[in-house]
Amino acid sequence: MNIQSNTLLLGMAAATLLASCSKDDRKPDNPGNFIIAVTPAATTGVADYLLTASSLDTGSISTAGQGEEQDGTYRYYVTHNDKFFSMLYGQGNPGAVTTYNIVDGRLNKLSNFQTETVQAFAPVNDDLLLMKISRNITNPFASWYRINTNTLQIESEGKVSTSAPSGNGELAHFSWIKQVGNKVFAPYFSIKACCNASFETAYPDSAWIAVYSYPDMQLEKVIKDNRTSFIGRYFVDGLGTVENGDTYAFSASVAVTDGKISSTKPSAVVKIPAGTTEFDQSYFFDVEQASGGYNITDWLYVGQNKFVVLVTSKAEKGQYSSGLRLGVIHVVDKSFKLVTGMPDVADINSLTNMSNYSARDGRYGYVGVNLKSGIGYIYKIDANNASATQGLRVDGGTITAIHHLD
Repeated sequence: MNIQSNTLLLGMAAATLLASCSKDDRKPDNPGNFIIAVTPAATTGVADYLLTASSLDTGSISTAGQGEEQDGTYRYYVTHNDKFFSMLYGQGNPGAVTTYNIVDGRLNKLSNFQTETVQAFAPVNDDLLLMKISRNITNPFASWYRINTNTLQIESEGKVSTSAPSGNGELAHFSWIKQVGNKVFAPYFSIKACCNASFETAYPDSAWIAVYSYPDMQLEKVIKDNRTSFIGRYFVDGLGTVENGDTYAFSASVAVTDGKISSTKPSAVVKIPAGTTEFDQSYFFDVEQASGGYNITDWLYVGQNKFVVLVTSKAEKGQYSSGLRLGVIHVVDKSFKLVTGMPDVADINSLTNMSNYSARDGRYGYVGVNLKSGIGYIYKIDANNASATQGLRVDGGTITAIHHLD
């Protein structure tokens, strides 16, 4: 496969020169190794800001006169190999990818380049793997790009068939990708990809994972489970690997047919045992039953088999609804608890999803809470007792991501 490196090489030299010759020598207002992404409070033409902080437990930060402005909103973020990657979702157009590290508590730009807008990305070995996924039945392919996070260069690129994994006349649309052992797991939902029903399906009651070799991204097998619906959600990582190497997968059970939720199976957690590429048929955690009707929409692994989960009630359940409530699940004990100490649901505008933070110490996770008052807070969630404590205050916008760099 030819590598179009001329169009995808990272502008390392230029970015490094700009960073070293910057006229702005002031220290950040809140130096620290935590990075909080905030979308300013504006109706149009807004750009995300990256703010730093030394703690998520106390203090306050603001977009007013602070932060590193990004090129456009709809940004998504990932940390890997002591670097922070800020990716612009270009909504079909090419998107900028900006790379930073932290020096003395301040973000330091390392590179900036453009690639295709992607719908899934994940650290794999020393690489960052990006995937642009077709939602058109006439173009049944997903393009992948492998970025080496040491050299900050595109090492290779290619395409995978999205009709081959499904084999049912629909396309496999990967909800996310994740390294598991030396493989890349790509859970997917089956979509019609045509005829004003792009994200609808005739197969709402199955979960699938396509298993790829790495780095050549060859499809090795597809594993399937008919006890729940598809894994994750659009742009949501539904996989979590715990300390013993077992990988757990959640389903929100929100497949759609003819404009309505059609999944008849419960929101649940299933397991792929360490060292295998098969679902464990002896394990099944019915989350809806354990929680009294809630379904998982996103999760954050905090360690020791515990996840902080975003949930919706049966009445709130929807294809793109992420919810305004938090819970804690223990995947081995198969237990569920609603988190106490959160603001009233009526006062919450949104919760940060996809990019919350945990040091994976087995106890604490941090979740962004955006209030209708316009103020945001990062709440510290204690997974041992399912309680929340108000922490860092964020003024001037919506918290969209929380990360940490050493």
